[in-house]
Amino acid sequence: MAGALSHIRVLDLSRILAGPWAGQILADLGADVIKVERPGAGDDTRHWGPPYLKNRDGEDTDVASYFLCANRNKRSITVDMTRPEGQALLQQLAAECDVVLENFKKDGLVRYGLDYASLAEVNPQLVYCSITGFGQDGPYAARAGYDFLIQGLGGLMSLTGRPDGEPGAGPMKVGVALTDILTGLYAANAVQAALAWRDRSGKGQHIDLALLDVQVACLANQAMNYLTSGRSPGRLGNAHPNIVPYQDFPTDDGYMILAVGNDAQFSRLCEALGDGSLSSDERYATNKARVENRATLIPALNKLTIQHTTADWIARLEAVGVPCGPINTLAEVFADQQVQARGLKVDMDHPAIGTVPQVASPFRMSETPVAYDRAPPLLGEHTDEVLASVLGIGPEEIAALRERGVV
Repeated sequence: MAGALSHIRVLDLSRILAGPWAGQILADLGADVIKVERPGAGDDTRHWGPPYLKNRDGEDTDVASYFLCANRNKRSITVDMTRPEGQALLQQLAAECDVVLENFKKDGLVRYGLDYASLAEVNPQLVYCSITGFGQDGPYAARAGYDFLIQGLGGLMSLTGRPDGEPGAGPMKVGVALTDILTGLYAANAVQAALAWRDRSGKGQHIDLALLDVQVACLANQAMNYLTSGRSPGRLGNAHPNIVPYQDFPTDDGYMILAVGNDAQFSRLCEALGDGSLSSDERYATNKARVENRATLIPALNKLTIQHTTADWIARLEAVGVPCGPINTLAEVFADQQVQARGLKVDMDHPAIGTVPQVASPFRMSETPVAYDRAPPLLGEHTDEVLASVLGIGPEEIAALRERGVV
């Protein structure tokens, strides 16, 4: 069954995570994504290990696990864009594509004739998405941007970590490159919106997407907490700035999460914990009161939750409709019955390596389901195939290009 975007071809000049993540989303939806890599080196993340993928014999390959997370369902070609012949090949490919993804510095592709203005002359219907740290204008436009830096500069780290005065206090980055991931999601959405507009107008366009813009946009309620109050929110550890109790609590054998969203749930929580008087106490009867008096409420709840194990509390609280859950390791995540029931781990066959594990796409589409057709490719695995099928270049000419180091 053809994917929803099976009519779309993408030239992916990006590397690392934000751009490749967008490319993988489009590829999962059926687009033909041609990943362009440097001859000999490839995408930087191919070498960001250990850990590395193991082959059929259990031995490490030279493919880092990092690369595998964002590059399935793509075809890899190697082209030296610093060479005029390589630039010509990529310009020809752009003429046959609907979308270009790139995450070079501002104007970084101008000297190669691969910037939007140059490629729009070749293909006026091209949707061209530029992903940078800070965007195409402004005083920081020329700077390189990295997820960690943007989490700090964009305010996320000021909200993440234990509050001052607690052990381990201090700002903390999120445990995955969240800004990159969110930027990839925004990029995939913007590309599809631009394609939908092109269908009506016949015109392509340039998408200017910045990690900093995405990070600030995704501050969500915390940004509005500041904008409406004029006060910068501080770090609350695992607590919520607007809802109480909504955080981790100690148990007899570890921790659990309580996510109490309304007063009725809080009343049921108190009954289950064995102290119904807390919910009738005027200091805690409403969420507004609980937010104002969290300093006394949380210690009182801690004394109750520590009396039983995490599993025991979850069973008790789920029975009365109080949202709760464990804090799982990744081993526990992939062993979880719901994760397994949803098929969130998939194995893809690769002719050269063997089996490649993947985290499944979260898309569940009734008419155009995601297909896992291509494992993350070997470097340049599809160079000959793409040059022949898309550009009609014959084997002798491809061999000559390879001999000259162009591909």
